[in-house]
Amino acid sequence: MRERIAPALADEVEPVVLHTDPVRVLRFGAATHNAHRIHYDTAHAHSEGLADRVVMAQLHGSLFFRAAARFAGDPDAVVSVGWRNRAPAYVGCTLTVAGTVRAVDGGRVTLALEERSDDGTLCAAGEAIVLLGVNPVC
Repeated sequence: MRERIAPALADEVEPVVLHTDPVRVLRFGAATHNAHRIHYDTAHAHSEGLADRVVMAQLHGSLFFRAAARFAGDPDAVVSVGWRNRAPAYVGCTLTVAGTVRAVDGGRVTLALEERSDDGTLCAAGEAIVLLGVNPVC
């Protein structure tokens, strides 16, 4: 784990940015065994009432995890990640996860995170808990 200055409330989390091109989304779906057609078939997405193909929830979560791991400087320091999808993220958009430090309790830091698409839509909101300066149990 890299050394870092102790975080303070409202410190910013370095943004994580991902362009959700169709091939990337299809490959992510294959890797996570998510074959729901709303992620790769435009006509099917329309039949489900969506404007276009959508990014899968697990991809949102992986971006939240990446932001937390980057903040901590070590993926092993991430204790938990949670989020709620708020609006569809359509395949082809660019997603950005950013946030701030919500709480600091010794080496336990809670991050408030949100993910927005390039048009400003809030796609997901949540939090992550990381341990700094201590070795995680697992």
